[in-house]
Amino acid sequence: MDLIFAEATPSGRGGVSVIRISGDGARSVAEQLAGPLPKPRHAYLRDIADDVTVLDRALVMWFEAGHSFTGEEVVEIHLHGAPVIVRRLGQLLGSVGVRLAEAGEFTRRAFLNGKMDLSEVEGLGDLLAAETESQRLAALRMSSGELARKAEGWRSLLIRAGALVESSVDFADEDVPDEVPEEVFDLLEQFTNELDLQIGGYAAAERIRNGFEVAVIGPPNAGKSSLINRIARREVALVSDIPGTTRDIIELRLDLKGLAVTLLDTAGMRDAQDKIEGLGIDRARARAAASDLRLHLSPDGQADEDLWREGDLVITSKADLGSSEGGFAVSSLTGVGLDALLDQMFDRLSQRVAGAALVSHERQLNALISAREVVGSIKGPEPELVAEAIRQASSSLDQLLGRIGAEDYLDVIFQSFCIGK
Repeated sequence: MDLIFAEATPSGRGGVSVIRISGDGARSVAEQLAGPLPKPRHAYLRDIADDVTVLDRALVMWFEAGHSFTGEEVVEIHLHGAPVIVRRLGQLLGSVGVRLAEAGEFTRRAFLNGKMDLSEVEGLGDLLAAETESQRLAALRMSSGELARKAEGWRSLLIRAGALVESSVDFADEDVPDEVPEEVFDLLEQFTNELDLQIGGYAAAERIRNGFEVAVIGPPNAGKSSLINRIARREVALVSDIPGTTRDIIELRLDLKGLAVTLLDTAGMRDAQDKIEGLGIDRARARAAASDLRLHLSPDGQADEDLWREGDLVITSKADLGSSEGGFAVSSLTGVGLDALLDQMFDRLSQRVAGAALVSHERQLNALISAREVVGSIKGPEPELVAEAIRQASSSLDQLLGRIGAEDYLDVIFQSFCIGK
């Protein structure tokens, strides 16, 4: 493969910038620029120079093939974090035949070289994108190989079951019974039960990864935009006493005690006064209906009956004016009731992530469903049919980990990675 390089630290001015080089000959390239680097995994203080000038004094280390993140020979150069130094080193590396890496190319090479399976790659991508504690913890479990270890346990059940079935087929003319041993069905039942737990917990895990949507709905001038601004502690939405001010949906990303939540400020629900407002109200209703939770906000504490769902919150706005009918009251002006509202939101949303599975990507879910369905389709004791179902289920587990059929997913997965990863 080509020699590639990229800045592994965020670009811009900083204390240190790390340039990573990967591929056969990475150490040789580094020694052209920095002099001898005798031992792997040792940091050497070296002048980085071309034939004429010294570019910077940096720490340089290299890792042997098979003992690096990508599985290839890798060099790391720790420079002073000035953009001009990073840019000059990039030019220098380009002049000796090292090209700039594509997005996610280091991780792609780690996958292709067997250093990571596809579920670990997806977990790493989630970890890099994590914004909340719950997202970090879920991504860390995936990237550290917990799903892969689970899959190996499921594979062991299939291997044991398959061996018993094959014995009944291969030795049908001898003393071994020609029917599938009962232990096989016990093993397959354990297999399907464990997969059912993961499949059943997918929705909660997917919500942790992608976050919840909470729509703030109510009549015009109910204080929806003011509430959004108070929660954000800045002016996110335009506020005025003119009905219909909010036309389009305004989003606020929120870390709610470790849960990722997007609050939606929607148009006031009323008979539209013009075509544009009507479009805004239609869009608000559709988005609110699809949300995970709705906050029904109004001065009189009334819910929108058309959008009401079990578990929604009814809130009386403008508590500073003395209103406290229906539900509980909040004031966007003074902050009264705001902490209680956020607590109620967290309680309702956290109930929905209880029992979250490891599986949080649709690709992973489909692989498990495929394995579950083929094993669940076994109707009789015919050894040949049972053996074929076990082989198909094993193939689905291989797809889960990217051992087969991964090509269709690689470009989609790696395009979300940064260039330095």
